Amino acid sequence: MKPAKVYCEPFCIQKGYNFEIHHVQYDQGDDYSCFMHFHDVHEIIIFEQIDGVYFYSQGQSDLHDNDVVFTPSLETHDFELSDAKKSWYIIQFLPEFLEKEGLNEAASFFQHGMHLRLDNTYLADLNIQVKWLMQAYQQNPHSQKSLTLLRLILLWLFENSTPVTAPNTQPVKETSGYNRLKPLIDLFRHQTYVELNLEQAAELCHLSPSYFSRLFKNVFRCNFSEYSNQHKLYSAARMLSQTNMSITDVSFELDFSSPSHFIALFKKQFGVTPKKYKSEFTARLQK
Repeated sequence: MKPAKVYCEPFCIQKGYNFEIHHVQYDQGDDYSCFMHFHDVHEIIIFEQIDGVYFYSQGQSDLHDNDVVFTPSLETHDFELSDAKKSWYIIQFLPEFLEKEGLNEAASFFQHGMHLRLDNTYLADLNIQVKWLMQAYQQNPHSQKSLTLLRLILLWLFENSTPVTAPNTQPVKETSGYNRLKPLIDLFRHQTYVELNLEQAAELCHLSPSYFSRLFKNVFRCNFSEYSNQHKLYSAARMLSQTNMSITDVSFELDFSSPSHFIALFKKQFGVTPKKYKSEFTARLQK
């Protein structure tokens, strides 16, 4: 089995940056790792090749080549993808970027998760703009050229894309259930790890343990303990990619029982050790 490539949660903006852009590729059969997650930045993904499902605030919808998805900060989302060859560009940017001059009208468009499509003419231009942004970012992510191209892409999507609607989407099945879990979800949103057992989590949501367990799995598509572990491991990956913390420090910061236990869990989740993940991530940034 090939090692998993981690591109979901850990790809968050470095301190001092307005945005980041990365190109992601998986060959057929490559392991892909993602789970129902959120982050503190806005995210746009421009798919090149894709076959799967996007789970977001509006429900779920099938993904096809050249689709675009937007997910705002702190909105829970997930991707379930086939093992076919796939690739995309991922752009993550600070929410306050939309408050900048010239984007006030566009900001009203980017309020919630959206699955977007463009006709072929507008799509071709978008693909050119994204490649230009990638080149500008690699040269200087803070340059006026980079920021102008990001503004152009946001305006282009605002003016020329169309949200995918029924019958191509399925509505959220458990809006009320999601709201009942909100006290716990808020903890996950604002803390790097949540050390609650199932009974404590259920009590926080004023639910019985058995009902809480069923509801949580229905909303998040995994059980509570699995989600807690994944959230902690993705927090660890973010720390490794964004800070100079050592593996030992990350282990203790997130309350793993020992560094060796942390390393074993991290490798099981992502297919590489924390040390190798950190070195590979740093190498990607330096390209």
